[in-house]
Amino acid sequence: MATRINPGAAREMLAFDGACLVLDPGMPPTKPLWLGLSAGDLVLIDATDGDRVAAFADAAVGLTPPAGGHVRFLGRSWSDLDADASNAMRGRIGRLVGHGGWIEYLSVRDNMLLGQLHHTNRRESLLMDDAARVSRLFGLPGIPLARPADLNEGDLHRAGLVRAFIGRPQLILLERPTQFLYPEIMEPLINAIRSARDRGAAVLWLTLDPNVWRDASVPTTRRLRLIGGELFEGQRAS
Repeated sequence: MATRINPGAAREMLAFDGACLVLDPGMPPTKPLWLGLSAGDLVLIDATDGDRVAAFADAAVGLTPPAGGHVRFLGRSWSDLDADASNAMRGRIGRLVGHGGWIEYLSVRDNMLLGQLHHTNRRESLLMDDAARVSRLFGLPGIPLARPADLNEGDLHRAGLVRAFIGRPQLILLERPTQFLYPEIMEPLINAIRSARDRGAAVLWLTLDPNVWRDASVPTTRRLRLIGGELFEGQRAS
């Protein structure tokens, strides 16, 4: 049976409070979902479908309103925030977008920094230092200066991971972070997640990869499956 997860937990970073999400165009929304992520949590969700990964992530950051219930970040429902407040809150979220998410006429460097420069008051020089450090962590020789179309899939995906982790975000949302790069990305990815959790960030990892799901080295606080519009707790079938 479906599990009601962390209802009403205090001081959550991200909470789905009975949220009915529209994940499939033209189909009914999910049943009410209850899920809370607090500081230091790592929740791994097997989303079973790539389009559902993106739709779930969009709902988590308030880009797609739920059909019922609430999605809250730092205790505030996205539905209650105006555009300016929502953008300011998103400055505290790092997101790896599973499909693209790049502005093609900007360099990868400018893409990396754009969200932080737009939504926060962090100095560009400090962001550059952070981006260079995280780039090396994920196997890039430095911050890519080329345009997105000029990088191969693997390096562009590494750059997307860099973008998700820079700026000390309070919530990190990872859409299929191992695609193109499994298994070599696992060690640096887990190290980056560990550092983020140690400073109090929460991490939501959305995957389609059964190898990731079965990998005991992923130090999750909870593993869930999204099936038929419900969240289930437990292991994925082999």
